[in-house]
Amino acid sequence: MPGLLLGDEFPNFEANTTIGTIKFHDFLGSSWGILFSHPKDFTPVCTTELARAAKLSEEFKKRDVKMIALSIDSVEDHCSWSKDVMALNAEPKRPLPYPIIADDKRQLSVQLGMLDPDELDKDGIPLTARCVFVIGPDKKLKLSILYPATTGRNFDELLRVIDSLQLTAQKKVATPVDWK
Repeated sequence: MPGLLLGDEFPNFEANTTIGTIKFHDFLGSSWGILFSHPKDFTPVCTTELARAAKLSEEFKKRDVKMIALSIDSVEDHCSWSKDVMALNAEPKRPLPYPIIADDKRQLSVQLGMLDPDELDKDGIPLTARCVFVIGPDKKLKLSILYPATTGRNFDELLRVIDSLQLTAQKKVATPVDWK
């Protein structure tokens, strides 16, 4: 199964997103990045995750982390879904503060090893798992977490982990259990 290991250079893929076509390394620039994938647009768990990520977007910005999501639907679906996400946050007029990658052909999901073989769509094709990739300014993978499609993530934990990664990148320390 394809996949990435910690310390590997993250692929510099090109993708269609809700903000247009991007080259991933150019999108990140000299920032940290977090890419989180979703099984399908308009599903309850995915919608709550995107809404929570949107609520925490300023916290990610404070840490110089650029956020980007991925789902297996089209850009058009993502744009409609974004409105539902922001309505859930009681901010229906505000745009989603990060882009969503369209991976309707599942090419990027396959390349990054993100498919969940136990969760299939109506045609029997695997859905995207809930992957989290944190990429450093050096474009290397610093963290990967793979959740099954059935389990929602904890974005407060992702912020805690990013704080640890950024601290330990600068200082020769390790952070203990439940460190904040």
